[in-house]
Amino acid sequence: MLSLFQHLLTVEFFQQLQKEKHRQNNRIYNHAVVMWLMIVQRLQGHGTLETAVLELVRGLPSSFWPNPCKRLQEDSNGQKPRLSGNTASYNDARQALPGSIVEQSFDRTLVQLTEQMSGTVPALGQRAFFYDGTTARTARTEALCADYPPGCNQHGEGHFPLIRMVVAHDLHTGLAMRPEWGPVYGPQAVSEQALMERSMDRLPNGSVVVYDANSCFSVAYAADQRGHGVVLRLTEARAQRLLGGPLRDEIDRHLVWKPSRDDRKSHPQLPADAAVAGRLIVRRVQPSDGSEAFRLALFTTLEAEVDPVVSLYGGRWNIETDLRSLKGTLELEQLTCTTTEMVAKELNLAMLAYNLVRAMTYQAAQKSGLPPRAFSFTRVRNVIRAFGPLIAAAQDEQEAQELCEKMMYYVGQAKLPQRRERRTSYPRAVWGRPQTFPRRKA
Repeated sequence: MLSLFQHLLTVEFFQQLQKEKHRQNNRIYNHAVVMWLMIVQRLQGHGTLETAVLELVRGLPSSFWPNPCKRLQEDSNGQKPRLSGNTASYNDARQALPGSIVEQSFDRTLVQLTEQMSGTVPALGQRAFFYDGTTARTARTEALCADYPPGCNQHGEGHFPLIRMVVAHDLHTGLAMRPEWGPVYGPQAVSEQALMERSMDRLPNGSVVVYDANSCFSVAYAADQRGHGVVLRLTEARAQRLLGGPLRDEIDRHLVWKPSRDDRKSHPQLPADAAVAGRLIVRRVQPSDGSEAFRLALFTTLEAEVDPVVSLYGGRWNIETDLRSLKGTLELEQLTCTTTEMVAKELNLAMLAYNLVRAMTYQAAQKSGLPPRAFSFTRVRNVIRAFGPLIAAAQDEQEAQELCEKMMYYVGQAKLPQRRERRTSYPRAVWGRPQTFPRRKA
């Protein structure tokens, strides 16, 4: 994965972005090195600063430093340099890393990976992106409490500052867009729908936005104004108001969705003639886990057949497991950084690490002929963690290539199991600890 990182983000790219002194690209902790070490730290889950520094001490390719400083050069006796294992310099470099460079690096890698990974839905000929929101906690500091106030109730204020985050994931490849986030509480609190509207500006042209039952008119209107198609699930009450009558199965009707009084109250910026032309589709669907069938109401601006549209929404469960990978495997549930700037860098680089793992999964999927979603994100991450140090310590290019091929073999084995019986799954549920002793009975 290190070679993929260097292929996507070349030294020349960082040199073009760098507007400070020339020695910035020559020092030990230049921007490329710091970003890679932060990615390694995130892939470790509970990775510490020491984990990242030991990755540097173990050895990184010399291509990270095209014009190395004296500390990186061999001495007169031909001895390789011995770098310090202390974390102070690395911590300072993390703080000094410009957030704009992180954002531009993320956008560059996403564009290149999107071009390399075919993700269009065959029945539609378009890319589909699932949206969903979640929350994350941060360390309690004065600055973060001011920007992301904790929640409060009748017992007082909570401890952790809370962030609301919205992520868009590609249906086929699993690639994640750069996230949008904001405070959950306080005067500057933002909704999922408002964060979605910001994110839609970065979607590829002609994409399809898929969203769950929290859909409201503003989501459909924002996507339509940007030239994106929508597949939005509606509650039965909203679908009945839109239809103007009771719902029944097998409905496929063209109509115009106009904002309600509540929509205009919560979104006063909507123009007077705001409207979205589309279709209301109502079908009774049977879940694959054998549970009871239910009525599904969808609003879409697509002109495709009904079955592909319903099947497209059927893949929405993938974003639940994607969020589980981000919050559970990559440990985004609790951020340990203490400043607003570091929160932004941690979130963006966590998504970059996630996309690099997805890219490795896609390569294995191409060889096996299986879809990328058929592989376990956590198992692929574990394989990369196991082989990463071995590849970095390879004596020559041939040995590194052999280790890469061996790693890809085990990545290809990280398939999701085919369970005979569908088990109830709650991807983001947190289960309490079991009781050691039986409960007392009256």
